Amino acid sequence: MTIIRVLLSCAFALLVIHPAALAHEGDDDHTHAPIAVKPAEMYQPTAMPDRIVLSWDGDPQTTQAVNWRTSTAVDVGLAEIAVAEAGPGFPDKATQYKAISEALKTDLNTAHFHSVSFQDLQPGTRYAYRVGDGVNWSEWFQFSTASEKPEPFSFIYFGDAQNNLRSMWSRVIREAYRDAPKAAFLLHAGDLVNRCESDAEWGEWFGAGSWLNAMIPSVAVPGNHEQAKTAGGDRQLSPHWRPSFTFPQNGPRGLEESCFTLVYHNLRIIALNSNELQEEQAVWLEGVLASNKSQWVVCTFHHPIYSTGKGRDNASLRAIWKPIFDKYKVDLVLQGHDHTYGRTGFAVPGVDVPESDYSSFGAADDLAKEQGVQVGTVNIPTGVQNVDKENGTVYVVSVSGPKMYPNTRWPFMERLGEDTQLYQVIHIDGATLRFEARTAIGELYDAFELHKQANGEINQLVEIEVETPQNLRTPTK
Repeated sequence: MTIIRVLLSCAFALLVIHPAALAHEGDDDHTHAPIAVKPAEMYQPTAMPDRIVLSWDGDPQTTQAVNWRTSTAVDVGLAEIAVAEAGPGFPDKATQYKAISEALKTDLNTAHFHSVSFQDLQPGTRYAYRVGDGVNWSEWFQFSTASEKPEPFSFIYFGDAQNNLRSMWSRVIREAYRDAPKAAFLLHAGDLVNRCESDAEWGEWFGAGSWLNAMIPSVAVPGNHEQAKTAGGDRQLSPHWRPSFTFPQNGPRGLEESCFTLVYHNLRIIALNSNELQEEQAVWLEGVLASNKSQWVVCTFHHPIYSTGKGRDNASLRAIWKPIFDKYKVDLVLQGHDHTYGRTGFAVPGVDVPESDYSSFGAADDLAKEQGVQVGTVNIPTGVQNVDKENGTVYVVSVSGPKMYPNTRWPFMERLGEDTQLYQVIHIDGATLRFEARTAIGELYDAFELHKQANGEINQLVEIEVETPQNLRTPTK
């Protein structure tokens, strides 16, 4: 009896403990190859809010706007806001806002985009807010309104993000936050994405910034890659732009939320749309600057006044806008488009100096061929001395994403760069503006200060020595 029990126990153990081994005996490998998550699945909207981003459509002292996305199952978007407190009781004091909602059909799905503009806020106050539908809520985020009196502040400027946003640009915006965690806002000089009809790319852009977008307001202008093709073959502002952001509508008619101005402390920000209606914007720009009372003026747009890419000269734009910058002594112009780094001093070529008269050190022809432009190598500095009188404006071209072009290397540029992902932190403290360009790993790549002078004189420009050498594919001659 005992022997029978032992034999039965052994047989049962073999069946229970080793059934898989018995069933797959002789098989070599049962691992499964990973399957890529498809964009339609990854960026499928749900009832839970995503793509949350702060911006402004009014005075940063008393207003704050927020946009977000949900599935079409959410018919009514809601936002709640309260003065932030150290304890957890502030939600009981929250005020609820009903969102303006609209449907957007994309290449992947149809989603509802929602926006709320918080009004009548107190200056210099920390607020907590959340967005949702009354059941499905985001986490509570916080932001601070601008104070009534100017105080020192910083903001972060990004050139083109555009490509490989999720994998390669995400590190740049996050490193910038490490460097300036209390930045007042994030400024994007166009080409946020590469294909503006691609909802997946917009999903990548929002995912790269993630919760930073919901805590630090964004100021952005559209680049040429935010221009979508129409049925007639023309281009117009991406259908994603206005549902995704809320910007002032104080620009020229037809450029709502792509050309605007706002004031933060002692800084006037002028955002221009360099893709279209340049003459109309020039009239508007002159009016804004003629009535400006802010101590500092920063203009931002996509296409550079002085291109750092061969064959990409924007001569007509320069002829229209630069005389206005000169007349009103605009302090700083922040641009993108050329996927390199270039920063001027005050001595720059005049409006009428053609690109062919600039001195080039033989930038590679690959980019020009890509653009369909025939170019040669120019090595003679024919136009170096033909410069405007100093009007006090510094022009910057920068790139934050991984797509890189060769740099034309004009000698009037004080600092150049190639193959380097960058972000810029700009500090303003009263009559001093400090500009710092940093690499994706936080190295100080370029720096200078502007000091306001009395009696309307141009700023004093102070170059700051940096230890990081210029990153260029071949040395300049």
